[in-house]
Amino acid sequence: MDTTFREAFREALRDALQRDPLAFVMGEDVGAYGGCFGVTKGLLTEFGPERVRDTPLSEAGFVGAGIGAALGGRHPIVEIMTINFSLLALDQILNNAATLLHMSGGQLAVPIVIRMTTGAGRQLAAQHSHSLEGLYAHIPGLRVVVPATLEDARGMLWTALQDPDPVIIFEHGGLYPVRGPLSPDAGPVDIDRAAVRRPGRDVSLITYGGSLPKALAAAELLAAEGIAAEVLDLRTLRPLDTAAVLATVTRTHRAVVVDEEWRSGSVAAEVSARIMEGAFYELDAPVARVCGVEVPVPYAQHLEQAALPQPESIAAAARDVVGGHG
Repeated sequence: MDTTFREAFREALRDALQRDPLAFVMGEDVGAYGGCFGVTKGLLTEFGPERVRDTPLSEAGFVGAGIGAALGGRHPIVEIMTINFSLLALDQILNNAATLLHMSGGQLAVPIVIRMTTGAGRQLAAQHSHSLEGLYAHIPGLRVVVPATLEDARGMLWTALQDPDPVIIFEHGGLYPVRGPLSPDAGPVDIDRAAVRRPGRDVSLITYGGSLPKALAAAELLAAEGIAAEVLDLRTLRPLDTAAVLATVTRTHRAVVVDEEWRSGSVAAEVSARIMEGAFYELDAPVARVCGVEVPVPYAQHLEQAALPQPESIAAAARDVVGGHG
């Protein structure tokens, strides 16, 4: 059946609330309004205000309440509207959720799931277009997952709820309306391993989240020129599946890392470093990176698109590493 990412995320929430009596959803406007992006629409009517809880406009407050609920044995699913607002709860996430298991000597697990929208491309201007996944992937004690397919949008949540550690799920806002086929029996998926979304022999395009469709589109452009690009979807940013990264580079001997974040200190920087550490002698060319331009994301559509990785810029980087070396 055909569905959208928005509907797949909603079905994942519905399934979790049906299967787990300890699970509940909380966040700003998740109830009567149906969520800022419509993901929780209809859940309040179906499950009631005890299971779908609207919160005050205080990220530090309701994320802290979610952490307390998790410590008390519940399984909270906390929605933060957009990733920039999560900075207001960073103290709770970094200093409490991520550290309590360690600081309690293993006595206090925090099984909280925090969902938030990330990414640019929708003309929401600088404050609502951040891609800060790398910031959270930097923090020990968290698991960070980024669904980029309908199967992962539908299936990552339930697996995340089984994890005793806090899990951050980043949903790229540009994917919400995207439609595609999803099996009616789609269910929980693995969140430990990266996935090859397109096999190839000449160059590896390594990416995640909202950049995956662009990498796949770039692979199509390259295929028309006789260049077979392999596309690796990282899926989980912490812990990073280093083995899969090194395996794809070993097959193709060239890599382009695509990341909507700003280039400096990005996930792409970490992936590039791991390739250099673990597969240096497999490389026939230096690792290339295609990242967001280091400016606040513009509002004007043509400038916003110019500031982000696009299929053409990804393909150009791949041509360079394939044609210019080896």
